[in-house]
Amino acid sequence: MKKKLVFLISDLAYGGAQRQLLALAKAINQKIFEVHVLYYYTDAPLAKDLQDSQVTLHCITKKGRWDLIGFYWRLLRSLQRIRPDILHGYLSIPNLFAISFKPFLPRTKIIWGIRDSNNLDTHNNDWLVFPLSLLENFVSRVPDLIIANSHAGKKYHLSQGFPANKTIVIPNGIDIKRFQPDPVGRFKVRQEWGISPENIAIGLIGRINPMKDHPNFLQAAAILAKQRKNLRFFCIGTNEGNTSYQQKMCRLSDELGLGDKLVWTGGRSDIPAVCNALDIVVSASAYGEGFGNVIGEAMACNTPCVVTDVGDSAWIVGDLGKVVPPQDSPALAQAIEELIIANGTTPNIRHRIVEHFSCTQLAAASTKTFLQLLEAGLQTTINLKLLS
Repeated sequence: MKKKLVFLISDLAYGGAQRQLLALAKAINQKIFEVHVLYYYTDAPLAKDLQDSQVTLHCITKKGRWDLIGFYWRLLRSLQRIRPDILHGYLSIPNLFAISFKPFLPRTKIIWGIRDSNNLDTHNNDWLVFPLSLLENFVSRVPDLIIANSHAGKKYHLSQGFPANKTIVIPNGIDIKRFQPDPVGRFKVRQEWGISPENIAIGLIGRINPMKDHPNFLQAAAILAKQRKNLRFFCIGTNEGNTSYQQKMCRLSDELGLGDKLVWTGGRSDIPAVCNALDIVVSASAYGEGFGNVIGEAMACNTPCVVTDVGDSAWIVGDLGKVVPPQDSPALAQAIEELIIANGTTPNIRHRIVEHFSCTQLAAASTKTFLQLLEAGLQTTINLKLLS
């Protein structure tokens, strides 16, 4: 009989954690697991990614932040109908919801999914962030297993009191069939954006959030724009509803004189084509990154990357990209300039992702871990052979 595996996440909007969850849900061996994905905010553009898959999707509608009692009851009833063998939370609040169901689902193994390397965003004005973080640390010994997607994330959460014998690392997996060199997709997006053959397109792919440090990217772009006339810069990502921050970033780009050299594209559903259209992808994050999906996705498309040394970004690129300190715009600009000069002479970048960070490897490591958890419990630390 198949084991029932349930993933719980807040929404299926465009985001790295959401796309990673869906990639894993589709890649898990369907002969072993009956896979369900439960989400509770109706914003779900990524739900279409599960079309033609064997994954069952459930939307347990939550009407707002304070729709708690009714929502909790609806979610519990859904879980009791499914009777999962494993309930796997993704991100802090779904993790806390998952652990709260332990008394009602005593036979269900609870897994937490940790996706960041620092869950205390000092730029976040939401007063709930700090107490929820304290609560997560306090009850972190209750779940049966905690899976971090980065070594940086594991290190940080252990420093906050998470149990070492229950916390392991399984890196993200990149869909190497979806993310691969695509000349047609490259042509279409560059044509849409008005990028001529002689233009060099440099982009930051990520939500417009202080963590992603758009000012760092914009300031580096301003330095480069003064040196080269054929550069175009792109910020690809949603503003998460924070229009004031986006407006602040637009004002900064104007103050820096970027003008029409910079384009804010908004969120895109065709990220593989976007990765192909760009000549260089930049991850300028200041803090908080765990495993940067965008870095792996760009590399799978054979697009070179410049990254800040945050989270596991340096580990992902290895010696096939450029790594600079965070919040150092001159260093970021210099690294981009070095890649421009290299002009595509870097060895096969895609090979590193295929060899070490594919969805196949993610699914295999996850399946092994889930079965260990079900068959033997967690009496000793689960050890996996991971790239080091």
